[in-house]
Amino acid sequence: MKLTPLDIQQMVFRVKLRGYDPEEVNRFLEEVAQTVESLNRDNAGLRERITSLEQQVAELKRTEMTLSNTLVSAQSLADDVKRSAHRDAELIVKEAELKAGELFRQARIELADTQRDLSLLQKQRLLMVERMRATLHTFERMLDVETSEAYQDNDIGSEVKIQGESSPAR
Repeated sequence: MKLTPLDIQQMVFRVKLRGYDPEEVNRFLEEVAQTVESLNRDNAGLRERITSLEQQVAELKRTEMTLSNTLVSAQSLADDVKRSAHRDAELIVKEAELKAGELFRQARIELADTQRDLSLLQKQRLLMVERMRATLHTFERMLDVETSEAYQDNDIGSEVKIQGESSPAR
């Protein structure tokens, strides 16, 4: 049974012969009642404080859980961002390698075309030199023929002159 200050104050003892002094017992009961009342108030205050502290602890645990979840989410997001950045970097590198390979291939093709064109131009140059040589050789022979005909014409003209001078005029 729970004892309250009111129970203590209302407590009545039977009086017996040679019993305790009723005033002293009443005073003591009054002090005990006040003490119990004070202890009850303190107890109630402590219970309220315990309740408040338990609520604070519960709130702090919720906050801790939220922070923990946020931290885990942030870490996960950071990991995702890293993976995504890694993947993007790999794609950029692969794309650059493909472009470099394509440019290298095109450069080789252009080099081959340029070398082919250069070879063709060298052949054309040699052909032109040979044609010029042939043409010069032809002109040289024509000059030789012309010179030799000129000498023959001079020889014939000289003979005709020489013969015309010795033959009578007709």
